[in-house]
Amino acid sequence: MTAYNVLKECLREGFIDYKVNADKRYVPKMLTNNRTKRLKVLDTVLSQLYSCDEFLFSVAFITKSGIACIKDALIQNDNVKGKILASQYLNFTEPAALRELLKFPNLEVRMITEEKAFHAKGYIFHYPNNDEESYTMIIGSSNMTANALTHNQEWNLFVTSAEDGALIRQTMQEFSALWDAAEAVNESWIKAYEDVYSHNRIQKKSAYIPLYKIHPNTMQQAALAGIQALRDAGQDRGLLISATGTGKTYLSAFDIRKVNPMRSLFVVHREMIVNSARDSYIKVGFPPDETGRLTGRFKDVQKKYIFATIQTLAQDAMLHSFAPDAFEYIVIDEVHHGGAETYRKIFNYFKPKFWLGMTATPERSDGFDIYDMFHHNIAYEIRLHHALEENMLVPFHYHGISEICVDGKMLDDKSDFNLLTSEERVRHILYYADLYGSDMERIKGLVFCSSVEEAHSLASAFRLHGKRAIALSGSSSEKERQEAVKRLECNAAKNPEYLDYIFTCDIFNEGIDIPQVNQIIMLRPTQSAIIFVQQLGRGLRKYPNKRYLEVLDFIGNYENNFLLPIALYGDRTYDKDFVRQLMHVNYLPGATSVHFDDIAKEKIYESIDRKRYLADLRELKESYCNMEYRLGRQPMMMDFVRIGDKDPYLFIAKKDSFYGFVQYIRPYESTMIKAHKDILVMLSQEVANGKRVEELLLIEKLLDMNLVSADELKEMVRKKYHYLISEKTLSGVANVLSLQFFVVAAQKKYGQQPIISYDHCVYRRTAYFAQLLKNKEFCGYVRDILEYGFYRFHKLYVGKESMVVQGFVRYEKYSRKDVSRILNYPQNREGTLNGYAIVEGTCPIFVTYNKRDDISANTKYEDRFISPQQFSWMTRARVRLNSNQVMRIMDDKTRKLLFVKKSDAEGKDFYYLGDLSVIGRPIETTIKNDEGKELPIVNFQFLLDEPVEAKLYEYLNA
Repeated sequence: MTAYNVLKECLREGFIDYKVNADKRYVPKMLTNNRTKRLKVLDTVLSQLYSCDEFLFSVAFITKSGIACIKDALIQNDNVKGKILASQYLNFTEPAALRELLKFPNLEVRMITEEKAFHAKGYIFHYPNNDEESYTMIIGSSNMTANALTHNQEWNLFVTSAEDGALIRQTMQEFSALWDAAEAVNESWIKAYEDVYSHNRIQKKSAYIPLYKIHPNTMQQAALAGIQALRDAGQDRGLLISATGTGKTYLSAFDIRKVNPMRSLFVVHREMIVNSARDSYIKVGFPPDETGRLTGRFKDVQKKYIFATIQTLAQDAMLHSFAPDAFEYIVIDEVHHGGAETYRKIFNYFKPKFWLGMTATPERSDGFDIYDMFHHNIAYEIRLHHALEENMLVPFHYHGISEICVDGKMLDDKSDFNLLTSEERVRHILYYADLYGSDMERIKGLVFCSSVEEAHSLASAFRLHGKRAIALSGSSSEKERQEAVKRLECNAAKNPEYLDYIFTCDIFNEGIDIPQVNQIIMLRPTQSAIIFVQQLGRGLRKYPNKRYLEVLDFIGNYENNFLLPIALYGDRTYDKDFVRQLMHVNYLPGATSVHFDDIAKEKIYESIDRKRYLADLRELKESYCNMEYRLGRQPMMMDFVRIGDKDPYLFIAKKDSFYGFVQYIRPYESTMIKAHKDILVMLSQEVANGKRVEELLLIEKLLDMNLVSADELKEMVRKKYHYLISEKTLSGVANVLSLQFFVVAAQKKYGQQPIISYDHCVYRRTAYFAQLLKNKEFCGYVRDILEYGFYRFHKLYVGKESMVVQGFVRYEKYSRKDVSRILNYPQNREGTLNGYAIVEGTCPIFVTYNKRDDISANTKYEDRFISPQQFSWMTRARVRLNSNQVMRIMDDKTRKLLFVKKSDAEGKDFYYLGDLSVIGRPIETTIKNDEGKELPIVNFQFLLDEPVEAKLYEYLNA
C-alpha cells in the first residue's frame, strides 16, 4: 500500500511538522463528524473498506442503522475478509444487526458477554503490498451506529502503520486476546440473545412515559414568522414551498390556531388526504366536533373547520351553497395543481382574508404561473436537502443497481415488455430487495413502474415468489387505494391480508401519506428530477422505530441517467463538472448515503458525457419562465444565483449571452444596437467565467470613471483578495480588454473595437465604450455580467487561498484558452498548446487520462499516476533525449503545470493539479505508430508540489 519513505513523511507531517506535504491518504488525523464542513467518520471507514483486503472491527454497540451505512461497501468488496467483535454490554447491540452481518459468508462475528463491560471502539484495515504490508487504524469513540458514524460528536484518531510498527502489533495482540475469549455469533446464539434483548427493551419502555404534545419545529417556526410578516405587510395570500414530509399540514394548523378565523377551509385533491389532514388538525388540538369533511361521502358543510376535496367543492351547487366570504382562511394543498379549471373556479369565487398555498414543487412545465396566483409572496421555502439537514425527515440509503443484461445488452428505454417482466428480472429485483431489506420488522414497500401493465405483471410475479403484492393505477378507486395502504401499514400478526408491496404507475407521486413505507423500488427510467424527488419523498416521513429508508433504483442504459445525481443531491445548476463531482463525493447530510454499483456508475457517466449540456434548450426555457413567474419580472443572471437555480453560464453557452437568450425566449424591442450586443457577448464569453478577477474589477471601475491607474488596480486586488498582481498580469488584462489577445475570428465576433486602452501604466475607457455606456439597458446587462463574474470568482477563489498557485486554484478546471489568459500569453494559444508547449518560460501540460481508442497509436502516451504525488509523462513522439525541448523542460526555471481530465467526454476543461518538478533523469524510449514503426519518445518522472487530494485521485484513476 505504501512505501516506508512515504509513511515516514506522513508521520513527520502528523507528529512533527504540519507544513510537510505528505500523501494525505496516510497522514495521521482526527476524524470527527462536522456538519458545516461536510465531514463524517463514515467517509473514512468506507474508503478503507472499499480498498482493504481484510478488516478487524472492535465495537461496543452495533445497530442495524450502522450496518446499513456500510452494507454497500461490504457488497462491492465481497472478497474482503472481516472479523467483527461486539459487546453484550447493556444489551444495546441489536439482534437484527447481527443477522444482517450473518448474510455475508466472508465475515465472522463474535460477542463479548455482558459482565465484561467491553466498551472499546477501533477499526483496523489491512493492505497487502508485496513485501510491505501495512495497516490503517481508526481508534476512538465511534460505535457501529449511524449516529456515531455520521452525526454525533465523536473523536477518533486515524493512523497508518507498517506491519512491524509497535502500535499495530500491540493493537492486534489485544484484539486477538479478546477475540479468542469471545463467543461466536450464529443464528442459535442470536435467538438466545434475543430474549435478553427484548426483556431489556420492555423494561426501558415501561420506565419511559412519553409526553405527546405537538409543537412547531424549527422550520415551522420560521415559516409561521414568514406568513405573519406577509399579513403584517397587508398581503392577503402567501405561498409555502416545503419538501414532502416536513409538516406543511401541521404548519397550516398552527397558523390557523394562531389567527383563530371564524371559519377555515382546507382543500385537497384526494379523499384519503382529507382524512389525514383532519387527523393532523385534531392532534394539534382542534376539537373533533368542530372539524368536518366535504367529500363524495361526507357533507359536513356547517362545521367551523372544513376539509374538502376539490372535486366536491368545485361542483356548482356545492360551491354556491357557501357565501364568497364564508371562510376567513383558505388553505390549498398541493397548489401546483392550481392551473386546473376546478382550482381557478375556487380562487375566482371565494374572498377570504388570507390564502395559504402549499407545495413541494412549484416549478411547472405546463406554462401556469403559480407565483402570480399568490402575488409572488413566498412565505417560506425549504427543499428536501435542507429538511434532511434539519433532521425533519428520516435519512435514506440509495442504491443504484445495474439492470439485467439479455444477450449482452442491458435493458434500456425501449426494452421489450417481456424483458421487463421476465423471471430473470424478477429474481434480480427480489435478490436486492431481500438483501437490503428495511429498518423495521418487515418490508413495507412502494414500487414505481414504467407502465400499468408492468406494475400488474410484476405484482403477480412477486406473489408467485411468496410476496404479498398488489398493483394500483390511475383507474383504481379511492376505496381501493385506501384499502391497499391500510393493508401495507397494518400489523401482520393481526391482519392475514397484509401487503409487502404496492406497485404503482402514475399515482402516489404526491398527495399521499404512508409514513410506514420503509423501502422504495424504482423500476423506470428517470425522466424528471422533480418526479424522482416526489417518489423518493413517499418514504421519507418519520414514524416511530423507523430510522431510515432503503431506496433501490434499477438503472439501465437510459438516456436521462444524468438526472439521478441531480435529483439525489438537489442540484439545480445542471453544471456537468459539478454533477460528475457528485458521483464520487457524498454531500448528503447525516446518515443519508448514495451508492452506485460500478456498472450503474458507468451508465450515468456515459449519460453525462453524451450530452454537451445537461440542460437542453427546452429545459432552460422552462427554468427561465419559472423564474420569471416567481419574480413577476424579467429575471437577470444573478436572480438564478440568488435563488439557486440553473447556472447562468448555461444560458450564455446556448445563445452567446444572457441578453441573447432573453431575446430568444421573450423577444422585446431593445434600445441597444449591434455594438452593445457585441460587447455583451465578449464580456459574457471571456470575463463572466470568473477565472480571473482583475478584468472584472477594472471594468466595474471604468463604468463610472474615465481612467484607472495600474497602481489603483493593484491596490484594489491587494485590499480585497490579499495578493499582488504581476506586471505581466497588468499587461495581460489590457491585452484581453483591447481584444489583442484574441484571434481574428473572435475579434470580429466581439465587434473589433477595444473597450480600454493601456498606456504609461494607465487604463482608459475608450470613447467607443463611453458612448455605449450611455444606454441604461446596456449598463444593466453589463453590471449583471460583472456581478455574476465576481460570484464565480468568489466561489472559485475565496476560502481556497491556500490552494492558489500563481493564478490557478488547485483542482479547479481550466480550458487551454483560460490557461493562455492566466499565464498572460500575448495571444490565445489554445489552438497550438495541444499536449504541451513551452511558451515564455512556462510549460503547461495537458493530459487526457483515458485516451480514446480511435486516436493514432503514437499519441496513446502512457501518462499515469505512480502515486498521488508522482506522475509519469511522455513527450510527443519523435522527441529525443538531447532535444532542445527536453532540455528546456528539465530546466528548473521553466514553470511546468499539470492539467488533467479523465476523458475527452468531459469537454475542453482540465483539472489543474499543481506545478511539477523533474525527478531524476528522463529516459528515452520508443512508441509504435499505426504502421508498427518504433518512434523515439522521452519519458519524464514528475513530482507534484502537493499530492492530489484523495477523492479526485480516485476519480481520475477509476
